[in-house]
Amino acid sequence: MTLVMGVDSSTQSCKVVIFDSESGEVVRKGRASHADGTSVHPGVWLAALRTAIASAGGIEDVSAWAIGGQQHGMVALDADGRIVRDALLWNDTRSADAAQDLIAEFGAEALARRTGLVPVASFTITKLRWLRDHEPENAARVAAVALPHDWLTWRMRGYGPADESPLGPVLEELVTDRSDASGTGYWDPETGAYDRELLVAALGHDAVLPRVLAPDEFVLDEADRRVGGGAGDNAGAALGLGAGPGDVIVSIGTSGTVFAVSETRTIDPTGTVAGFADCTGRFLPLVATINAARVLTTIAGILGVDQDELSRLALAAPPGAGGLTLVPYFQGERTPNLPDATASLTGMTLASTKRENLARAAVEGMLSGLAAGLDALRELGVPLERALLIGGGAQSIAVRAIAPLVLGIPVVVPAPDEYVALGAARQAAAVAAD
Repeated sequence: MTLVMGVDSSTQSCKVVIFDSESGEVVRKGRASHADGTSVHPGVWLAALRTAIASAGGIEDVSAWAIGGQQHGMVALDADGRIVRDALLWNDTRSADAAQDLIAEFGAEALARRTGLVPVASFTITKLRWLRDHEPENAARVAAVALPHDWLTWRMRGYGPADESPLGPVLEELVTDRSDASGTGYWDPETGAYDRELLVAALGHDAVLPRVLAPDEFVLDEADRRVGGGAGDNAGAALGLGAGPGDVIVSIGTSGTVFAVSETRTIDPTGTVAGFADCTGRFLPLVATINAARVLTTIAGILGVDQDELSRLALAAPPGAGGLTLVPYFQGERTPNLPDATASLTGMTLASTKRENLARAAVEGMLSGLAAGLDALRELGVPLERALLIGGGAQSIAVRAIAPLVLGIPVVVPAPDEYVALGAARQAAAVAAD
């Protein structure tokens, strides 16, 4: 039995799975919570990871490991390997103006061509520009920039400030993978190299960046265990699901994501589709929506029912909800880019305004928003043959039944699981077998 560890260090929590690489079975698990907020000291993640490992029975018998994690978060380190300031996470929007400044300087089409992305507040490059503009003393101290999973891998390998780590602050030992590098806004998916001009334009000076490991490449930790490059959370989920070309993953959480495994990169100057890479050597074009499972929660609350009853009501209504249409932009929307939009309910008549139709309109409206993501991928030539439906919203009976009608392709609903951690474990298993 060869055991490997996979980690999912998400915004809310840290999940650990210990995986038997020979049988493909998970033999034990661990979990720990993260602090709330959009600006978080990375030490919280390291403490949670250590707690999750301990609750999973430790890793003394583990041969290899890898970490998947939330994308885009800015971890700024000084020359001694210390945290310069709390990390700004993907959901910290204070850098929205910085994104517009970068687009004005370089042009959306040029940025999409150079990096696969048109900057928005989520991406690391905009957070670095915000740091330069608003905290210039902190920006000047930055010697290296990492992402959450990069930094955790570095610390777990034994590196860090000299008084905290056995191997010391060797910044050049920072490593990452293609998927997470592709979410920074200063990495070129065509060449696989960092775009130093864009980094300097953001931060104000050059800095050490994590070395991007090839999909089958590994480094060692202080115990000589093999360590994979890890993955951004969406790429980790795709690997954990076993997704391949032709698959599109529709994740219905509080917000929604639609991402597909593609053999070729995408370039979208509108910024609707982010041209991410995956962690296997392919690409992972992605569309994000703000309004997903919360739409169902909101309408269930209005109707005074739970999710099971909402499904029953929705399935009792005809397709099209008798003409009732919900445009569910309750908190604005990112796809399409309408940050100030509001939700609207139209087609209300005496005949159509029924509880059943409102429930159906909620499900169809939410799925229509995600279907727009599929349409955006299709317009870029990404082949879509089946949808893999995951996330809390995928557990709705009505969503499962109605999704094929709205999305227009066959739908598969995998059993709920820790797919990001499983993807990292599968990556670890691959490098352990080399």
